[in-house]
Amino acid sequence: MIISIASGKGGTGKTTVAVSLASSLGQNRELSFFDCDVEEPNASFFLKPNITTSIPVLSPVPEINESKCTFCGQCAEICEYNALAVLKDQVMVFPELCHGCGGCQLLCPEGAIQEKGRRIGVIEHGDTNSIRFTQGILDVGQVLSPPLIREVKTTLKPESLNIIDAPPGTSCPTIESVKGSDYCVLVTEPTPFGLNDLEISVNVLKQLKIPYGVVLNRAGIGNDDVIHFCEKENIDILMEIPMDKNIAKAYSRGEVISETFPEFQDRFIRMFERIHNTSTS
Repeated sequence: MIISIASGKGGTGKTTVAVSLASSLGQNRELSFFDCDVEEPNASFFLKPNITTSIPVLSPVPEINESKCTFCGQCAEICEYNALAVLKDQVMVFPELCHGCGGCQLLCPEGAIQEKGRRIGVIEHGDTNSIRFTQGILDVGQVLSPPLIREVKTTLKPESLNIIDAPPGTSCPTIESVKGSDYCVLVTEPTPFGLNDLEISVNVLKQLKIPYGVVLNRAGIGNDDVIHFCEKENIDILMEIPMDKNIAKAYSRGEVISETFPEFQDRFIRMFERIHNTSTS
């Protein structure tokens, strides 16, 4: 089973929920955790895994053999991201724009394009107690995180429980992370910004046809608009986490709330049972 934890905006407590769910469930079952927020992964601060391997990830980039090239321009025509520019006697390649689709190499009539690997980041593997841990780390200066996220997800084990900590928002990195999930937990907060971004996230998951529910973090601040929205849309509120200074202090120390506050462990276990029953019914 694959459960992704996402949010329409940053700062809602998405990673707090992800690591607490993993910690609560990992004691009694085989579990793998994947931090797909590759631009700023931080789940390791809380789960504190022992990293055993670090593997560089390369993205294919075209390399032009100009002795074969006739400068016909077909490679530039197919490139949706303008990573190639064909001049009268030169082909310019912009690696930072290339998405590595391979279309230019496939279409080149002269076979003048080969692909070379360009490093975009690393994948780290490790373990923490009974949890198998994987995270992607995008190199500084790189802008395309979906290829790295795809590589992180190649080690998913569908026969066991997989928890994905997705990036915030609803853009390509988030969609790449939650794609293929059996269920998505949307973490939000009872504020106008939280409601606005929750509505966007719900629309995305509807398009992807992924079942979802909501965790309301910092409950007690703001207003009840998020609750009214969930009631109107028939969305399950899986859990409410109160606005509590002690929880905030524990988070700032890098503690997992389901470990620091044992009463939350049962709540996360019950939340998983609801998710499992929903996704298998």
